[in-house]
Amino acid sequence: MRHDVGVPYRELPPPPDVAHVVRCLWLRTAGEREAIVVPDGCVDVIARDGRATVAGPDTGPVPVALEAGDIVVGVRFVPGSAASALGVPADELRDRRVALEDLWGRAGREAGERAGEDPLQLLEALRGRIALADPDPRVLLAARRLGSAPATPVPALGAAVGLGERHLRRRFAAAVGYGPKTFARVARFHRALALVRAGEPPAGAAFAAGYADQAHMTREMRALAGRTPRSLTAA
Repeated sequence: MRHDVGVPYRELPPPPDVAHVVRCLWLRTAGEREAIVVPDGCVDVIARDGRATVAGPDTGPVPVALEAGDIVVGVRFVPGSAASALGVPADELRDRRVALEDLWGRAGREAGERAGEDPLQLLEALRGRIALADPDPRVLLAARRLGSAPATPVPALGAAVGLGERHLRRRFAAAVGYGPKTFARVARFHRALALVRAGEPPAGAAFAAGYADQAHMTREMRALAGRTPRSLTAA
């Protein structure tokens, strides 16, 4: 789950017919504090003020400029499915925000206009395109294995999904947005964050998530989120 610091946020499950491509729908209402979006290994289509934007997979924290009362809605793709759904390699979107109109032309502009403040309307505006998505099942499996606990080690991943290491790295980067090692790092960060938010002591969360120790986890959270574990979980 993407973690938004300082902004009220909720997720909705996708309809069953697109659940193989869409991870969730979401709605964010601006609060009075600074908003920070941290990496989660996903690509989103975001609608705000009648415009649709593609948010690529991030490698660091991204500040979000919102005014009180602003409403933003989004469709988040399953890791590995966005490239097929959007028609552009995900690694070309890494750390970028791109207008959907630049990718889809008129259809992208109309998607933003139709979305309003309802993520279901945004999904309906995208459905005609994403219903045709045919993501690589081996990449999807690799992403699931890297995102699970315990994660499949990257060196063994190719054999686990039936791809040579070189082909896996190339296909994974194009479909997910970055390589397996970076994705595994982001997934580990989210496992640790979820544990700490659930009340697990930091040392125990670090061990369970796969870090060498608590200091290692703290360094990684600072690198990926620009925050300490305490400040992230208090938001």
